[in-house]
Amino acid sequence: MKKSLFILITLIFALATSCKPSAPLLPNVSGKAGEVLCVIEKADWDGALGQAIHDVLEDEYPFLPVKEYRYTVTHVTHAGFEADMFKVHRNIVFFDLHPQNNYPGVQILQNKWAKPQCVLLVRARTAEQADSVLRADSELVVGAIEQAERNRVIANTRRYENSDVYPKVAKVFGGSVHVPTGYKLRKIDHNFAWISYDRDKVTQGIFVYRLPVVGDDFDNEVIITRRNEIMKENVPGMFDGTYMITGDYWQPQTRFLRYQGMSFAETHGMWEVQGDYMGGPFVSHSFYSPDGSEIIVAEAWVYAPKYNKRQLLRQVESLLYSWEWKTE
Repeated sequence: MKKSLFILITLIFALATSCKPSAPLLPNVSGKAGEVLCVIEKADWDGALGQAIHDVLEDEYPFLPVKEYRYTVTHVTHAGFEADMFKVHRNIVFFDLHPQNNYPGVQILQNKWAKPQCVLLVRARTAEQADSVLRADSELVVGAIEQAERNRVIANTRRYENSDVYPKVAKVFGGSVHVPTGYKLRKIDHNFAWISYDRDKVTQGIFVYRLPVVGDDFDNEVIITRRNEIMKENVPGMFDGTYMITGDYWQPQTRFLRYQGMSFAETHGMWEVQGDYMGGPFVSHSFYSPDGSEIIVAEAWVYAPKYNKRQLLRQVESLLYSWEWKTE
């Protein structure tokens, strides 16, 4: 009798569990990396609000030798957006303009119609108010899309990781970035590691190096001075006596960020080769080791003289955000 009662209770529990509504299965996102779809009426797209969209989303991508827009922006009307092909786009900025929108602002929605998807809902009463909202929250809008793009790169990296690189670099530096298949560890010693993905006329590279703590370690000038010393010692050019340095075409810029509990100084600039005609953009993250005894720098850079560099830099820069300290 007890055995029959136990079986009956188990069956009822199983049936109840199976009847719980499950999360809907979402399709994969569509669209190319760096694309943003705006859902907006044509009159607003052609007017002042459309200009605000261009100003926010198509500003110049920083520190590239040739001007490139930050994102590739397209648009569709609300009626046209009803087609499923648009709802699964990777990055969507949806404009909801209605006189009864009493709480204007920007809301971030993750995985609304597909995954991994970033949807930004801009609510306002009028197009003029939406213009003000978009400009006021421009950093939020750009930051959300940029992080969504990074997260996709990191997710694909974890899925197709070159598992040989992380343990070798982490053994020396206590941590490392994760890199996808195609990247190779070209050089590693106690103070410097060189990882790169080399194709014909295109290189996406990562340096990892350590520095002693000297004070003012995150000052922009100090970062560049010490970078030049490291590059001269470790990154030779194609010809004798040539080596990588920081270019002076633009003054490098440093700002301070915090990501997933980790604080670091982010430095953007241009690199070039002393005594040769090579160059490109770089971005570095400088941060303390866990015990605070030294500075670790992870740097991403691109060489692609015949190609646009926006997406190449965005891809390799995203890998810096995958930095992970080794755990025993």
